Amino acid sequence: MSLELNERSDILAPMARTQGSHAGTTGPKIREVALRLFAHHGFAAVSMRQIAREVGVQAGALYLYTPDKQTLLFELMRGHMVELLADWMPPGGGPLAELEDFARHHIRFHLDRPELVFIAYMELRNLSAGNFAVIEGLRRDYENRLEDVLRAGVAEGVFDVADTKLATMGLISMLTGVTTWFRDGGRLARGDVETIYWDMVRKAVTKA
Repeated sequence: MSLELNERSDILAPMARTQGSHAGTTGPKIREVALRLFAHHGFAAVSMRQIAREVGVQAGALYLYTPDKQTLLFELMRGHMVELLADWMPPGGGPLAELEDFARHHIRFHLDRPELVFIAYMELRNLSAGNFAVIEGLRRDYENRLEDVLRAGVAEGVFDVADTKLATMGLISMLTGVTTWFRDGGRLARGDVETIYWDMVRKAVTKA
């Protein structure tokens, strides 16, 4: 029997929701707390009891909002990717303009969500096979948008890229890596980082 089932078996108290909790705020707070704990301690090390304690509800109350910890992780990852996909579409103006818009947007979007970025990469291994397939599909949709821009640029003679798929993965990896080191208040402002990284991206794909 799993730890999660052991936890659940003895927490079905008569009053599942503690006094002062509200359906409209408890659900979002559960996701916020789960995100923070997963990012700081790792998915495997965090229990439903720990999440409930941080939220301020009885452990049984969590199951009014989510069936299990796996679902919490999946919904955090899926929400992140759905928001990312909804937030960026090629704006037009040609491949070079679209690539710049992608690079700047990717940095801005991910710098605002460092914990989500961390679990999106580090906790993929903890997803069930079905959930993993869904997240991989969403990630592929996002990668395809960038690759479409690169292909258009190659077709127009604007970009010099030998393998657009490889270039796509390399550029996304480089841009996402900003979240591992950037801190507000440091030597460079966010706008400076965007400009410098865009210059590196442009030089990586345009003809010398």
